[in-house]
Amino acid sequence: MLQIDHVHFYVEDAQRWRDWFVYCLGFQTVNDGFFPSLSHHQKSLHTRTEVVKSGSVYFLLSSAILATSPVAEFLRQHPPGVADIAFVVDDVEALTARAISNGARILQPVEDAGFCQYAKIAAWGSLNHTLITKNTAKIADNENILHDSITAIDHLVLNVGVGELETAVNWYQKIFDFQPQQTFNIKTDRSGLHSQVMISPHGNIQLPINEPAAPSSQIQEFLDVNRGAGIQHIALLIPDLVNAISRFRAAGLSFLSVPQSYYSQLQQRYKFSLSTEELQAISHQEILVDWHENSHPGQLLLQIFSQPIFSKPTFFFEFIERRSFAQGFGEGNFLALFQAIEREQIKRGIDFPSSQGINSLSKS
Repeated sequence: MLQIDHVHFYVEDAQRWRDWFVYCLGFQTVNDGFFPSLSHHQKSLHTRTEVVKSGSVYFLLSSAILATSPVAEFLRQHPPGVADIAFVVDDVEALTARAISNGARILQPVEDAGFCQYAKIAAWGSLNHTLITKNTAKIADNENILHDSITAIDHLVLNVGVGELETAVNWYQKIFDFQPQQTFNIKTDRSGLHSQVMISPHGNIQLPINEPAAPSSQIQEFLDVNRGAGIQHIALLIPDLVNAISRFRAAGLSFLSVPQSYYSQLQQRYKFSLSTEELQAISHQEILVDWHENSHPGQLLLQIFSQPIFSKPTFFFEFIERRSFAQGFGEGNFLALFQAIEREQIKRGIDFPSSQGINSLSKS
């Protein structure tokens, strides 16, 4: 079994971002004592760590108190962002040995914390993976997601450099047994990317990996500003997206804008099933809607993308609702999404060769 335990952000002010997650997204604060896999330096005098949760989502937020903190070193090289994705694994010792045999760099050898064992390996760019094996007999499951807007992580997206996609795919396949699912090759007159969706053995983790296909690509801009590979965004699952986004907007969160013409075009699509009232509520919140034409009419995927949450145009959140267990990644919305991101790039002064729309999207 492989599943996400927590995501660790390195930020400039952990307390400020703890309050941001609580106020803007409705997270709750958690004592960091629940995370024995936090290494000693992260609980030391030179680093401050805050923990927030919503549903099964746990975010760790660390900032430097002193220049000797590893967070300070990270922030000297990169903007704030995701430094570590922690996985719960069946056997941390076996997986660590497998990682070593495949050339991975061990940052923390296996350590026993009583009710869990953990280790840490270097992944892609400055991204790390903490590996945790829990003794379930000693851990009580106290998660209550009934009153949480955000219930789970739907997927995480990793951006890598030109020519690195195949190597990154092979790395996750060899070490974690992720398997290729879908491939997307998207090209516009302004941008382009190649993407391979990877899925964990039991389907608990979906990890699309992107590489740029053009110098002005949105992916290349991320790599330039982030100064290397990294997590571009995390998609958070929400059962009632319309009401949640209304609350997030009221709390001050900004989103990519969607022109109202998108919703006129949406109504022309085959098997359009939204009522007038639903469409009005969705369009008011500027939420994208997608469905597969051979699916049940109730299977809808609703999604919306925040503006970058930090000061640089790097990391952002996607919020997603899967009605009736709808699958996919909103392939029908790629045009609208790319146009929205490109509009933001134009505002930032990115120079494109022309102003045309999408040319091609192929998937397999």
